[in-house]
Formats: sequence, structure tokens, C-alpha cells
Amino acid sequence: MPKPSRPSKTAAVTGDSAIVVTSQQSRFHVDAVDAPSSKDIDVKDLSLSVGGRELLDHAHLRILEGVHYVLAGRNGTGKSSLLRALAEKRVPGVPSNIRLLLLGQTRVSSDALSDPVEVEGLSQTATVLEHVTRSDQIRERALKASKSMLNHSQPLLWDLSVALEEKTDSKKIVQTVRSLQVEAAQQELAEAQLVAARRSGARGLKARQLLIEKEKAVEEARRRSHRPQSAEDEQEAIRTGLDMLEATRLALEAMDAGSTEARAHTVLLGLGFSEEQIKQQVQTLSGGWRTRCDLACALIQRMDVLMLDEPTNFLDLPAIIWLERYITTSLARTTVVVVTHDRDFADAVAEELILVRLVPAKTLEVFKGNLTEYEGEKRKHIRRMTKMSDALEKITKHMEDTINKNVKAAKRTGDDKKLKQAASRRKKLEERSGLEVGQHGGRFKLNRDLAGYHLSNRAEIEIPEFDPPVTITLPDQPPPLRHAGPLFSFEKVSFAYPKAGVWTLKDVDLVMHPGERVGLVGLNGSGKSTLVKLLMAAASNGEPRPTKGAITGHSKARLACYSQHAVETLEAVGRQDAQKTALSYMMQVDGWTGDEQAARGLLAKLGLRGNTVTDVPLAMLSGGQRVRLALAEAVFSSPQLLVLDEVTTHLDADTIDGLIEALKSWEGALLVITHDRHFMRCVVDGEKMDRDEETEDGGDGEESGAGPPGTVYHVRKAGLRRLERGMEQYEEIVSRSVGKLRI
Repeated sequence: MPKPSRPSKTAAVTGDSAIVVTSQQSRFHVDAVDAPSSKDIDVKDLSLSVGGRELLDHAHLRILEGVHYVLAGRNGTGKSSLLRALAEKRVPGVPSNIRLLLLGQTRVSSDALSDPVEVEGLSQTATVLEHVTRSDQIRERALKASKSMLNHSQPLLWDLSVALEEKTDSKKIVQTVRSLQVEAAQQELAEAQLVAARRSGARGLKARQLLIEKEKAVEEARRRSHRPQSAEDEQEAIRTGLDMLEATRLALEAMDAGSTEARAHTVLLGLGFSEEQIKQQVQTLSGGWRTRCDLACALIQRMDVLMLDEPTNFLDLPAIIWLERYITTSLARTTVVVVTHDRDFADAVAEELILVRLVPAKTLEVFKGNLTEYEGEKRKHIRRMTKMSDALEKITKHMEDTINKNVKAAKRTGDDKKLKQAASRRKKLEERSGLEVGQHGGRFKLNRDLAGYHLSNRAEIEIPEFDPPVTITLPDQPPPLRHAGPLFSFEKVSFAYPKAGVWTLKDVDLVMHPGERVGLVGLNGSGKSTLVKLLMAAASNGEPRPTKGAITGHSKARLACYSQHAVETLEAVGRQDAQKTALSYMMQVDGWTGDEQAARGLLAKLGLRGNTVTDVPLAMLSGGQRVRLALAEAVFSSPQLLVLDEVTTHLDADTIDGLIEALKSWEGALLVITHDRHFMRCVVDGEKMDRDEETEDGGDGEESGAGPPGTVYHVRKAGLRRLERGMEQYEEIVSRSVGKLRI
């Protein structure tokens, strides 16, 4: 009987050498043709590094068919890099028959085996619907092959005898079939090259032998395509052509190609496109709408594993809720892996959670449930294990005191028998101290719950812990104003952009006083950001100005704004000046009067520390780091009113919670624009975060600093409508409107 081979490490380094992936593989590993029906991904001992920085260390990645996952973790922990490595087939051990597609934060990338397809008739003038419909490369390839066969072999389908008699048509059939055979051989060669590049040892030798065979097959197909035709070639081509047509027909039926345009239309409407926008040319769309278009392209394709990296960026709440329902219904049987920092969206779509953990190591932790359930269960487990540890410590101390007293008494009386009893009890105490409850809640059993050789009969009590919390500290509280009065007041303000022909805002009345919390919700393009622009322009006597009405502000109040375009603006500044860093940028901000030490201190409070602020160019900072820098620029002057326009974009969930905690204790007024329901409920509505509900000491979390509830306004039809129940009421409004759309 042959001995099993020892597992080996296989590394995949392709194209971009900055990404290095290794995993455990053996000769029994499931891959490619070994299990063509398997759609599961099971990679053990996975390590991932980018640019020499280790992100994952000996992790176990398991993705089961038909399960919806949320990949959670902080910015910079490797979530996007892991998805990219999977999409580009860099992870050894992933079955190559699985079709994967990644919608990244900046672009759509599909599996590396799919070559770009030149779609006939599709150009820069293509409409949005045409672009989305024809985005499925495999479908387009099948349609192209079908069209080629039908164009040249229509006599073949209607009357084979006529096709045999007409030599011209027969020659076309032979040439078409030979061309398709060359394309098929080239596709198989590309697959074999990818497999051979990532295998080593005996399996690598077999893969390279197969690669040589595929290379010969391509050469043979090319020679055959240039060979003179004979009568036997024509008859064989007819048989082969019929087989190809049937295979293509079955493939198109399997991917439901006929309904692609209808599905694309439904998805575009669900993501917020109007009928007029669907008919527009793709090149006329703005950046945010192009992102939605890319998302639509990903959603309509028939994939085994669909990976969505921050799909809610640039989506308003109706589109987010529609996407939640689409994933849970239309994609119920598709494996979906989502990276998102929108807590409510993550909770809605997650069946299982994959966490990239910093503590205790750079590993992956799996939990059946969503993020909120995970945090609740973990808190309960921490409390349970803490109580168990405290109780065991008291029992152990009591028993040790008793044993010590017995030893002293035995020595005083010279009783050797009691000394032996005390020594025996001490030994039992050392052996039996530890975990008393097994992993399933029953009594601990050594042979079941603690495999392997150990020096004690019990496992040590380990108290789990969360990753270290993110702490954000805002600068000094804003000073009180010398005289009372509102911070600003909108009186019947109306505004229309030149040549727009419609009112963006009409007869808007809005007043804010010191310390108030106000939230603005509504569709993208409804006028929320325009209202902020008018407010900030009025504070600085700049442009734009209201078309009608008046905006008045407190003469002594300082206003500051975090713009939704702040990250893009900082990126552009970094491209213009490659030497500019976060520290040098902060030192040159208008109104900054502090020294370098003060700038470092401010940036450190917001999470930018050490060499990051001095050595990393502005253009190389991550999106989350640029958010922190832009936030520092907005708050350094301790304004009486802070405007936050989509500040949660690019921030991870833990950082958002840290920012919420900081804003709760901020005494200045806040004007918040966001589609993040969790952020709006906590900051404006005054709702407590889940982690505030139960403290470790059993308290009710009053120390969290949740202030009185603020006011949420719905920006709709160029006006403002106050929502009495805040964000909850807006969610109900959106849910009703989304319910009318097809999924």
C-alpha cells in the first residue's frame, strides 16, 4: 500500500509580483478535472502577502457553494487583496472549473481565463442597456460562435443534401469549423498554461506534460485550417458543425442567454437608473453612475462565485435596499462574497461571516450568522469565560489555603500520612484546574475536548477578545458663542443650476442652533449636497448663491465641512505634487497656525501616526487614511457647526464606530448627510450602538454619551420634509418604494 505524500506548499506569483500567495496542497487535493462538479473552495494553510507585508498567515479559507458570505475586517487587513487573488486565479488549490468574478472598488475584473471579447457593433456610442447586456464575455463568445455557424451553415440546417452539392457553401462550412477549432484549442492552451504555472512536484510535471500536448493541439489545428479541403473533410466538418451548434445551443440555454436583456433592464431600474438614463450612451455617465453600471454588469452574469468589494459605495438607500433583496432572492443559489462596511447591509445579506482577525494572529475566523449576531455571541462568551475564570480562581485559592493549613497542621503534629494526603490533593488540584465545560456545553472530557498529549487533564481557560478598538479623538470642544442665536437660517431658499430648467431646491426653510444634530436623507441628486454648498458659500461670501430667498448666519460661528469628494480631491493633490505628505499638507491648510508637533498630535488623534504622515506620499495613502486627513482639515479649528457629507465612505466598520463614539461627545452642532443607516441612527437619532447595550459589568451603557435625538429631513421634490421618527421612518418609505420594483 503506497504511503500518502506529505502536504506541500505551492506558491502562486503571476504578473504582479507584489502579491504572493501560498497554500497547502497534496496529491489528493481537489482541483480542475479531478472534481469537475465541485463548486466549493477549501484552501488550507493559506498565506498572503503584498509587497513583502504579510496579511494572512496559515489561514483556512472555506467557501461553500450557494452560501452568502460577508468578508469583514479593518482597512488594510487584506480583504480586497484576497478577493483579487481569488479572481485572478492566484490561490493554489482553488478548482479551476469554478467561474469567479470580482467587482472591485475601482473596476470589474473577471477570472483570468476569460479573454476580452470584441463585441461586434459595441463601441463608445453603446447605450447603458447594450453595455450591460453584452458585458458577459462567455455569453458573447457563445453567441459569436453561434452566429458564425448559423451564417455559414444555414443550408446545413435546412437541407444537408443541398449543402453537400453546393461546393461553395461546403467550403465555408469547413473553414468556419476549422476556425472555431483553432479558437477552442487556444482556449484550452490558456487554461493549461495557468494550471502549469501554479503547480509543482509530481502534479506540476503532469501539468507541464499536458501543456505540451495542448501546444501540439494548437499547432495541429492551425495546420489543419490551412490544409486543402477534401470531400471527407467536408462531411466531417458538417458533423462537427452540427455538434458545435448543439453544444452552443445547450450552453446558451444553460446561461439563460435569451433573458439577459430583460434581466439587465430590471437590474438597472433597481439600481436607480431611469428609463431615459438606460437609453443614454455609457460615456455620458458620471463616475458614480458608471460605478452603478459596473455593478449591474456583475449582477447579470451567471457565475459560480460572485465577489463584491464595497458594492454600496455611491449607492443611495433605495438602491442599497434593492441590492439586499436581489442578493437574498435572485442570487439565492449563487455563492456571493461581499466586502462592505455598511453594517445594516452586511447584516441583511450575510449567512456566514468570514473575519480577518488581527488578534491573536492574521487568520480567518468563520461564524454562522451576521456581524451583529457575532458581536453579541462573542460578548456573551467573553462574559461567560470571565465568570468561569473568576469562579475557578476563587475555588483554587480556597483549596490552596485549605491544603496549606493541613500541611502546617501535619508538620506541627508530625503526621506523615496527612502530609501525603495534602501532596496528593495538590497534585489533583494542578491536574484538574482549567476548563470544566466542553465546547458543546457539556462537562469537559479529556479524550473528547483536548486531543493530543498534555501535562494537565484540563484545558486552560482562554478568554477571547475583540481586535483592539479604534479610538478617534476630536480636537478641543468649540467655544460657546458670545451671543445667542441660530448658527444659520434658510428662509424660502430656492436654487436652480444655470440652463437646468428645474429647481434643485425650492422654498426651503431650515434653522440650526448650537449643539443640534440634523440629518439629510434622500436620493442621489435630490439636492442635499447643493444645500451644503449654498450654506458654505454663504458663510464665506462665495458662490453659488440662492436664486431666491436668503441665508443668514451667526456672525461669530465657525463652520467646517467634510465634502463627499474630499478623498478624490486629496488624490488629485497627491498626483500633482508627488512629494507632498499628510503632515506637509496639514501644515499648509488655510488657517493652520500650529507647529509640526501640533499637526502630528492632531493627525494621531484621528488615526494617522508615525511614518505614515511623513514618509508616505499623499497619492499612496489609502481611502480610509485620506478620510482621516480630510477630517483633520475640517475639525482642527473646533467649529461650532461641522458638516459631514458621506464621511463613512472608505471607512471600515470599527473606525465608523470609533467616529460615532467621538461625535457623541462632540458639543458642536452636526449636519450629517449619509446613506449609512447605522451611522445616522447613532449620530443623529441618538440611538445607542449594539456594543453599548450591555456593558461587561452588566450596566445599561449610559456612559456612552448618547445625547438627545436630533432631526432628520427627507430631501424630496426640491423641498424638505421633517421625519418625525427619523431614520426609521425613512427606511419604511424606501422599503415601500423598493417593494414596487421587480427583483
